[in-house]
Amino acid sequence: MNTHCVEFVDDQECPELEAFLVDRIYEFNALATGYVDGRLVGGRLRNEAGEVIAAFNGHTWGGCCVVVHLWVHEGWRGRGLGRALMQVAEAEAVRRGCEQVVLSTHSFQAPAFYERLGYARRAVIPGQPKGHADIIYVKRLQDRGIGSVLRRSSGAPMSPADLKR
Repeated sequence: MNTHCVEFVDDQECPELEAFLVDRIYEFNALATGYVDGRLVGGRLRNEAGEVIAAFNGHTWGGCCVVVHLWVHEGWRGRGLGRALMQVAEAEAVRRGCEQVVLSTHSFQAPAFYERLGYARRAVIPGQPKGHADIIYVKRLQDRGIGSVLRRSSGAPMSPADLKR
């Protein structure tokens, strides 16, 4: 086998390759740091028809939560769903012993949103994509009192209908 001949994979094979790489890198990182507490995290909100209208995903590991994606359907934006999802992500991060949340957003996406939520801009990568920037944010979670932020007074979880103006 020639190990110097790179075999490109097509779009259909990329998710499998990505899963393989994530596992190998996690194994290396766990050995290098001693942190073996890596877990995926995610949440979603559905409308009355059962369609996903907002969601987030990421992971926790070594005292840090990384939010990889946050999305709210255009028709549901401006109603507090993004804030609600981030509050749930932060509460879960605290529950898992995380001290901070790290995320990135593009300059044309939601920097002002994250800044309103208390995230501090830590780095800007110009030209990602061309003509824009990728912005890295961090929020420290210590002493924030983050907890049951998305529960009714009865203790039942809130639904998208509860978040309408």
